[in-house]
Amino acid sequence: MTTNDSKGAEIYEVPATRAPMTVLSVERAMGELRRGRPVVVRGGGGHAVLALAAEAMSTESLQQLHDTTGNAPALAITARRAAVLGLAESAGKIAIVSGLGGLGADEISALANPLIETGVSQDLRERLNVTVRNDPGHDCASAAVALSKIARLLPAAVTAHIDDDGDIVAWANRHDFLSVDTGDVFQFEGAAVRNLKQVAEARVPISDADDTRIVAFRPADGGREHLAIIVGRPDPDTPALVRLHSECFTGDLLGSLRCDCGDQLQGALAEIKAAGTGVLLYLAQEGRGIGLINKLRAYELQDLGFDTMDANEQLGFDADERVYMPAARMLKLLGFSKVRLMTNNPDKLAALSRYGVDVVERVAHAFPANRHNEFYLQTKASRSGHQF
Repeated sequence: MTTNDSKGAEIYEVPATRAPMTVLSVERAMGELRRGRPVVVRGGGGHAVLALAAEAMSTESLQQLHDTTGNAPALAITARRAAVLGLAESAGKIAIVSGLGGLGADEISALANPLIETGVSQDLRERLNVTVRNDPGHDCASAAVALSKIARLLPAAVTAHIDDDGDIVAWANRHDFLSVDTGDVFQFEGAAVRNLKQVAEARVPISDADDTRIVAFRPADGGREHLAIIVGRPDPDTPALVRLHSECFTGDLLGSLRCDCGDQLQGALAEIKAAGTGVLLYLAQEGRGIGLINKLRAYELQDLGFDTMDANEQLGFDADERVYMPAARMLKLLGFSKVRLMTNNPDKLAALSRYGVDVVERVAHAFPANRHNEFYLQTKASRSGHQF
C-alpha cells in the first residue's frame, strides 16, 4: 500500500513485522554509499545491480564495478536532472545514461553535479545514449538513486548489471558487498516513521516561557531525531497552536538573511508564548529535505542566477523533498488530533490532513523581506503557492 505526501512523493507502507529490518538494511547500505563503497541492489525477477553513489565514486571504484560484474557501468539520474541537461523530458521518473566507449569518472561527475566547472561537453552529449523510464516501479536503478537521495548525497548512482542466475545475496557475500532489496529502499520512509518513538523529555525553560518542555523522538534504528518544543500545557481536547519547522542551520543558528527560517522559528515561538500554550515541531529536514551539503550547493546555484526551486532541480531533486508523516506521527503520540497550524505553505495543510490530523485553522505566519531573501520569498509565493 502507498500514500502520497505533499508533493506527490510515494510513501510505501511496510508491514510492522518487517519495518525494523527494512530500516536497518537501508541504513547500512547508505553508510556504504557515503564511504564510496559499492552495494548490491536486488530487485524482482532475479535482477540486481552493483551500485555506487555518483558523488562518492572514484576512477578506482568505477573500474571495480566493471571488473566485478563484467558489464559497463551506466549512470542513473532523476528525470529532472536529465531534463535540465537537455537530455530528456522531465515527465519520467528516472533516466539511464550510458556512453559509447563507456563513461569515465570525470564525465559521470559532470553529468551528476551541475557545479562541476568543466560541464557536459558537446562531444560527450553526442556519445550519450539516454533511456527514460516513466514508471520504473521497484527497479534496481531507481532504488539506487533513491538510496543516494536518502543518504543526503546527490540523487545519482552508477550501476552495473550483475549477471548471475544464482543466489544474489550469496554473490554479494562472496564479493564482500552489502546488499539491499529495492522494496526496502522504497519502504524506508514509511518504516522509519512507524518506528518513531519518544525517547527523552526534559523541562527546558526559555525566555518568557518557564514552563517549556522538549520531547525527543527517534526511529527504533537510531536514525534522525525530531523534536517537539511544548510551551505550557496544551489541552489535547482543544485544537493546539502548532508550527511545523524544518531545521535550518544557516537561518536558525547563524541568522542567515538568505531565507526567512530564523524569523519563522522565533516568530512561531513568540506567537505560542503569547497564546500561553502550543507546540513547535522541529523536524530534521534541512534544506527542504535535501540536507545541509546539498542546500549549500543550491545556494551556489542561486548565486549563479537560479531561483530556489530551479536550483534544487538542477541538482536533480524535486523542488521540495520534505515529508510530513513524522510530524503527524509525533502529534498523535503527543495526543493532539486537532491543530491550528501556523504556516503559509498549503502543502503542510494537505499533508497533515492526509495523515489523519485535523487542521481546523491556518494561522498566517509571514515576516518582512530583506534585500537578500526578497526574491526567495517571491519565488515561494509565485511557484509554490505560499500564502503570504
